[in-house]
Amino acid sequence: MAKEQGRKLIASNKKARHDYAILKTYEAGLVLAGTEVKSLREGRASLVDAFAQEHEGEIMLYGLHIAEYGYGSWTNHVPRRTRKLLLHRIEIAKILNQLRDGNGLTLVPLSMYFSNGWAKVELGMARGLKSYDKRQVMAERDAQKEIAREMGRRLKGRA
Repeated sequence: MAKEQGRKLIASNKKARHDYAILKTYEAGLVLAGTEVKSLREGRASLVDAFAQEHEGEIMLYGLHIAEYGYGSWTNHVPRRTRKLLLHRIEIAKILNQLRDGNGLTLVPLSMYFSNGWAKVELGMARGLKSYDKRQVMAERDAQKEIAREMGRRLKGRA
């Protein structure tokens, strides 16, 4: 069987991009069981309640739901278990320093994908948005859409 090339999206966390201001992103590998990988290849994962946190000097992913593999037997995995994230030691140190500073930052998984056959998670260093921040972002997005729409009309000569 030929090795997979490119990037194949498994799951994304759209709500995280709505509820948080993403300051920086990191790519991390995952420690997975065999049936978890097979289930991910079927696209059966959810990042809705997932978050990353420090545990004994390492970063762990909590609340990630990977559905049980349909053809698994007694070797099947637990759907919501704590999973270790694979990052370089220097990256872990930087992330932990930012989280420990107490600036209200959190580590949120944004998407999960296969990159050249390896399961990866995109983590975002995020700060929670207030409701008025969300309204402001929505107003800016609507204004940009209106500007683009008007520019399109002018280019077509309809204005």
